[in-house]
Amino acid sequence: MTGSRRPLEGIRVLELAQVVAGPFCGTLMAEFGAEVIKTEMPGRGDDLRRLGPSEDGHSYWFAVDNRNKKLMTLDLHLPRGQAIVKKLVASCDVVLENFRPGVLEKWGLGWEQLHAINPRMVMARITAFGQNGPLKAGPGYAAIGSAFGGTWYVNGHADRPPARPTPVYPDYMTGLFTAFGVMAALRHRDRTGEGQWIDSTLYESAFRVMEYTTTLYGRQKVVRERGGVQHAGWPGGAFETQDGKWLVFTAPAQHLFDRLCVMIGRPDLPKDERFASAAERPKHIPMVIDMMIEWFKARPFDAAMAALETADIPHSPIMSMADIFADPHYRAREMLIDVPVDGLGTFTQPGVIPKLSLTPGRVTHAGLAMGAHTDEVLSGLLGLTAAEIADLRAQRVI
Repeated sequence: MTGSRRPLEGIRVLELAQVVAGPFCGTLMAEFGAEVIKTEMPGRGDDLRRLGPSEDGHSYWFAVDNRNKKLMTLDLHLPRGQAIVKKLVASCDVVLENFRPGVLEKWGLGWEQLHAINPRMVMARITAFGQNGPLKAGPGYAAIGSAFGGTWYVNGHADRPPARPTPVYPDYMTGLFTAFGVMAALRHRDRTGEGQWIDSTLYESAFRVMEYTTTLYGRQKVVRERGGVQHAGWPGGAFETQDGKWLVFTAPAQHLFDRLCVMIGRPDLPKDERFASAAERPKHIPMVIDMMIEWFKARPFDAAMAALETADIPHSPIMSMADIFADPHYRAREMLIDVPVDGLGTFTQPGVIPKLSLTPGRVTHAGLAMGAHTDEVLSGLLGLTAAEIADLRAQRVI
């Protein structure tokens, strides 16, 4: 299906965003066919170009989170740069930005100004804390979103300090939530002709995935604390085998707990009053965990995995990247793809998800050099001449 039509073809996105959350949102849309035009500050570029490892000037991180895009340089601080944004907005379906609240308004590029130019346009606005509220002006990255959103508090072992969740999942979650919001807003636009703006935040993306934690405190005033067990009432977690390898299992239901007890030679445990009810079981789970630690320590990895497989208990090895590259399932699912990079052959990157049966997404190229499409965008979309483009470059607008 390499040449199949993708579902977002015909949608044009202007990306005024950098680092992770906004660019990831843009890349998701680009993978499914949207024309995403990303702007970067001339001479500087997206900060993501300078984060993480790189090779011959190509940032691995930038390459994966900015694939499939058209890249142009544009200084939004300058009136002529702002004028170009307004001209581009007239033909765009979506504007994606992640400046602090009020910055774009100061430049004449806020929602009200751009909506007046293109009433059908959808504007997605990503910040750490939102467009209103007492903290709206605060800066933030994924670590701040995780801390303020509550997820950092519950991560880690009970007897140790809170542990930072990694990778930078609040950024990626925000990119996902924002992409979903854009799809919903475009659906509304296509029905009514009305554009709207979307308010996405890093901390709310973290907070939204807190499972039952919010209701637990709201109803019972119980603060969920750090543990190390996946589910308070059932056994699970990471265990080391005899040969020093690690695996994970989880048994979050009665029938799985029963199978687990049979597997470790203790079929009597489910009938024990300490484990027979949801009220009592959490109090005594550490006892089961201690049994599991000893059981796994007495067996090599392959034998432990085979036993879990036979018992039909959900489990997985804890995969390093080397393990992932060697795993046949990843290859069968096309989750390791080789993406062309100018002058360097290919970079191996994660495949496109989700996988659509008729109109799947695909990757055409990794994140390119800064300004790779500046002239193409200015001449092709805005009709500027070579002389006009040269003047913009001389004035450092592009």
